[in-house]
Amino acid sequence: MTQFSMRAVSRSASTLLVGSFLWSVMGLSAQAQDVSKDQILKALAPAPITRSLTGGPPPPSVNPQDQAFIESLRHRTRSLSLDESDHVAEIAKTRAKIDLEIYFDYNSSAITPKAEPQLGQLAQALRDPSMDNAVVVLAGHTDARGSDEYNQALSERRAEAVKTYLIQKQNVPAQNLSTAGYGKRDLKNSAQPYAPENRRVQIVNMSAASTADNKQ
Repeated sequence: MTQFSMRAVSRSASTLLVGSFLWSVMGLSAQAQDVSKDQILKALAPAPITRSLTGGPPPPSVNPQDQAFIESLRHRTRSLSLDESDHVAEIAKTRAKIDLEIYFDYNSSAITPKAEPQLGQLAQALRDPSMDNAVVVLAGHTDARGSDEYNQALSERRAEAVKTYLIQKQNVPAQNLSTAGYGKRDLKNSAQPYAPENRRVQIVNMSAASTADNKQ
């Protein structure tokens, strides 16, 4: 093989290597895309309550005591107490919700530029007309590193930081948002307590399900 041919092969191999590297980086970026407004809205949409086959009214979606508690969450200016947070968690088992990874620096509750695109998508969803009367709880969670008290306080600060950002920077109605901190009490991945997916903000639509006629 001539020296010229060897240089050509070398350049081709280098081009292939660079091309493969760029494809890999682009693939990773695509996988790391933020959850979109439409995906958030779909996740937060209450499932319709189907009327009975006899044509009667549907069963009540929530008891009066729980409904009164949900309504009391409007216009909250502080994070919920532990008892209130536990009440939210119990009701949330039957409510529409979504987990979002909101990026914070270590040991910080400050919103980082890396978190802003995801919060922008969340804000668009929460400003959607379908969410006008929603009661939304922003629930902060941490991983298992650190003490219970430390993580509880950190999760509350981070949930409050998200709320403040949504209200002040994204014009989301303040009366629709409440915050709760769960620290490390409710790990998403209990098998790996330090896993990043445990460090999350859960968005819960506490509003009751809508009513839909049974078309069958």
